[in-house]
Amino acid sequence: MTQPTPPEPEVAPAAPTVEETSPAEAAPARRRRKRWPIFLAGLAAIGFLLVFFIASTEILHWTESTAFCSLCHVMKPEYTTYHNSAHARAECGTCHIGPGAIPAIQAKLANARYLWVYPLNRYERPIPSPIHSLRPVEVVCEQCHWPEKHYTDRVVVKNQYATDEENSLTQVAFNVRTGGGRENEGQGRGIHWHIANPVYYIATDEKLQDIPWVSAEFDGVVTEYMSVDSNLTPDALAKYEKRKMDCVDCHNRASHNFRRPNDVLDEAIAQGVLPALPYIKDQGVKVLEQQYATEEEAAAAIAAVEDFYKNEHPDIYAEREAEVRTAVTVLQEIFDRTQFPFMNVTWESHRNNIGHKDFPGCFRCHDGKHLSADNQAIRLECNLCHTIPQVAGPGQVLQPVSSVPAGNEPDSHLSTTWLSEHRFQFDASCEACHTTDNPGGSDNTSFCSNSACHATEWAFAGLNAPQIRELSAPPRQPGSGVPNPIPHPVNATTDCQVCHAADAVHPYPENHTAFTNDMCAGCHTSSQPVGQDTGGPQPVSAPAIPHQLEGMSECSMCHALDAMKPFPESHASFTNDQCANCHQPGEGVTEPGATSTPEAAPEATPEAAPTTEGVAAAPEIPHDLAGRDNCLMCHDPAGGLKPAPSDHVGRTNDTCQGCHRPES
Repeated sequence: MTQPTPPEPEVAPAAPTVEETSPAEAAPARRRRKRWPIFLAGLAAIGFLLVFFIASTEILHWTESTAFCSLCHVMKPEYTTYHNSAHARAECGTCHIGPGAIPAIQAKLANARYLWVYPLNRYERPIPSPIHSLRPVEVVCEQCHWPEKHYTDRVVVKNQYATDEENSLTQVAFNVRTGGGRENEGQGRGIHWHIANPVYYIATDEKLQDIPWVSAEFDGVVTEYMSVDSNLTPDALAKYEKRKMDCVDCHNRASHNFRRPNDVLDEAIAQGVLPALPYIKDQGVKVLEQQYATEEEAAAAIAAVEDFYKNEHPDIYAEREAEVRTAVTVLQEIFDRTQFPFMNVTWESHRNNIGHKDFPGCFRCHDGKHLSADNQAIRLECNLCHTIPQVAGPGQVLQPVSSVPAGNEPDSHLSTTWLSEHRFQFDASCEACHTTDNPGGSDNTSFCSNSACHATEWAFAGLNAPQIRELSAPPRQPGSGVPNPIPHPVNATTDCQVCHAADAVHPYPENHTAFTNDMCAGCHTSSQPVGQDTGGPQPVSAPAIPHQLEGMSECSMCHALDAMKPFPESHASFTNDQCANCHQPGEGVTEPGATSTPEAAPEATPEAAPTTEGVAAAPEIPHDLAGRDNCLMCHDPAGGLKPAPSDHVGRTNDTCQGCHRPES
């Protein structure tokens, strides 16, 4: 059989060759083949740029982060204090660079030098604060803080422990008047007054601590103030930069505050973190408030606190060994937060402008000695920024914080130099508003004996600057020989020496150096109303001298402790000048040679007390003394031809002739 012939497979038509394709048909194909590399290259470029942008942004952000800034060991002090601050969750660049790409680039370029400065060990110790390189607070602080915000008063209680065995507690409480807010809403007072009103200043040092010139605008009036200590001329001042006061002029250690160990110790004891062992505050201060060359040296000193208890107080150590070891650990932790010897950083290396206790702070301007052209001062009153502190000493109960309502102060208190003046204007009228026991003292028994005021040496205040004292103190009047009255209340706790010591606000005469309070009250009478018992020694007038003074140059001849008319024991160290300063010849006593002589007074008897009037000079001797110089032969009080009065017992010839003279 004949096999059938299979069908021939279909053959696809051959692609036309180039020669067979027309130019119009070939062009799109060529273009499609060329687009793919361009498209792929574009995608790669976009991807690269995207990755580069993200990476560079992340790197830039990382270089502004706390993690990056803490890589260098030299930043350990700043990093440690930052973690104990209110800004512990804000990255370093938030404050030190601020927002914006240009400032970030400028900061990176400016700080590129640290790439070789740190490795080559060519940096300062401690690292200086970036006072002049920080951006304005408007773009840094005000990222989070609203300048017009008003803050109500806040009660602050400070626990202060003494360095005695019991770590005795003193509590100080006051209201902090932060204030602020809009002035047109009745606010704008308190500490944040400086935000609502433009203030400019000139500082002559790098750290902005010495401020001789201040300008402040209030109610549209601009007033310039100059420190009385400054000798800068207007031309010299013009060479300095005038800075506008802003947040960081006060809050300069907002995130890097190297605190004083004494204050940290107080907080640790109050919070129970540091066991309240006997003498623990004393030991803590001794080991933490001194500077060390190395961390190892400090660690050895702190570890020796355990040896102190083991050797000096074995009974305490035996009973509370675990607490002693805990205390040593806590002291080491406090040291690690407050001192960094390898960078020369201590609590004193970076000044904190908040407050005025350890550093000038507020007193850079509010020191009482910045005066305007008309002698008005930048005010120094405590209650501008906080209330008068309430103090409760050991065993006392802290009273509620009181605040004097605004507007009820007398006119005298409105003086811009009142804090200096009040030391000279203390009188009985003060009792209308204040308790005045122990004025100027520090036992906290009254408003006028506040230890928060009077037990502190205000080293940065200018109350005693000569020009301020001249404005505040009344003119000194020459002595009249008559004791001046005391113009204020006197009671059992009044200590005259507080105000009337040689270098105090009302210095006494030089010949009063040895006087005691009782001596003062013996001559100076109080202006306290009659019948109002002050509870203290009642002053009396100094007794008058019942005889003439001519020829009697030595009071102690008759008035020594063991003499014929002894003075009080408190007068033992008095000189003739001191005696004569208080005791004056009584009315009617006539010196020899006077033109008129009072009638002779009756002969004195033991019961007769000298009075201030009617006294006469000692009777003259009616005979010469040749061969009769032994007065006692005839005038012995115990018996004789003409015995002397009985109160003359014990007198010698010298004492007789000290008063009685032969007739001229």
